[in-house]
Amino acid sequence: MALPLADLPAMDDGQAFDLLDGVRVLDLTTSIAGPYATLLLADLGADVVKIERAGRGDDSRQWGPPFLGGEALWYLAVNRNKRSVALDFSDSTDVGVLRELACAADVVITTLREPLLRRLGVDHPTVSARRPDLIFATITGYGLTGPNSGLPGYDLIAEGVSGIMALTGEPTTGPQKVGAPAADILAGMDAAFAVVAALYDRARTGRGHLLDLSLVESMTRMLSPKLMSYLGSGELQRRSGGRDSVVAIYQAFDTADDPINLALGNDAIFERFCTVMERQDWSANPDYSSNRGRREHRAHLVTEIQKLLLERNAAEWLDLFAKADVPAGPVNNLEEVVTDPHLLARGLFYRHGDGEDAIPQVNTGWQLDGAANRLRRRPALGADTADVVTDWLGPATPTEETA
Repeated sequence: MALPLADLPAMDDGQAFDLLDGVRVLDLTTSIAGPYATLLLADLGADVVKIERAGRGDDSRQWGPPFLGGEALWYLAVNRNKRSVALDFSDSTDVGVLRELACAADVVITTLREPLLRRLGVDHPTVSARRPDLIFATITGYGLTGPNSGLPGYDLIAEGVSGIMALTGEPTTGPQKVGAPAADILAGMDAAFAVVAALYDRARTGRGHLLDLSLVESMTRMLSPKLMSYLGSGELQRRSGGRDSVVAIYQAFDTADDPINLALGNDAIFERFCTVMERQDWSANPDYSSNRGRREHRAHLVTEIQKLLLERNAAEWLDLFAKADVPAGPVNNLEEVVTDPHLLARGLFYRHGDGEDAIPQVNTGWQLDGAANRLRRRPALGADTADVVTDWLGPATPTEETA
């Protein structure tokens, strides 16, 4: 059976992003959040050296099935453009190499817990004493301080703590996780953003920084509008199937075949929508003339809209709404996403390699000077150990006595 990746366009020739060219990042992370942070920095051109345990590697290398060519696809999703160094943390020589690499880096990013960092001699106080200008970023479940700082954390735990699971799904369902590792990805984005800001400050001041990020806070921050609404109104929102937006008509609707989303974000859009629906009486109705009124009468208005949308199929409605400049879109499954002509034209999905060596990629997600990013390398476990030691430390490997 042909894999979906076979239908992806091959990566074309072009310049990979190089905005962080020359920046050395030591990646002491595992799973998803930390590797996603370092993926973003690697995508921007940083020299990211991923430290993996000899013989085993990153935890996510075992996260499967599915596997592709013997490699876990979850691992491949967040580790492109890095160099892999395999070290044995029980070997004093390898630990010495690790310490020297940390001191040779511009940035250290870690998801390792503090006791292990101290045992290895790569905790922030130890390394920053030798490198005061080092950017040292930690990603943990709850952060380095506070009553829960010692607790372990994963994406699922952070989603529960943040409140998002109390707001996701239908009113009749129980707590529901977001359908992606949302806390991991958000924390990774926050970490990459913080690192770039700290590097900018270091260029101005020469100072290093300790960056303390947590899955729980990154996930909770995503709920800022909901939390602010509660704090300022006392209204405790609950699971609604996504039908309780502050914008009155902002939800999924059924059509004659497939569902679509409508986002009628202001009065002018609502008026254009009413014209498409041939219900100008709605826009002329004082009950619907403002978002406040539409919210007060939302249940009735939604019922009437739903009746009309069932008269045509999704493609017809989406064509009409596009012509009228009404925000609307399909509710895609994963197959439809990766074959979306717009996303393919933007270079978001592509295939690297050919035949059995081919792997799919989800690109950086934005364009630089009119072009999408390109892949530079795929890390095989420990394949870059000798090169990295030479590049970062010189031809002589540190000995146990000098480490």
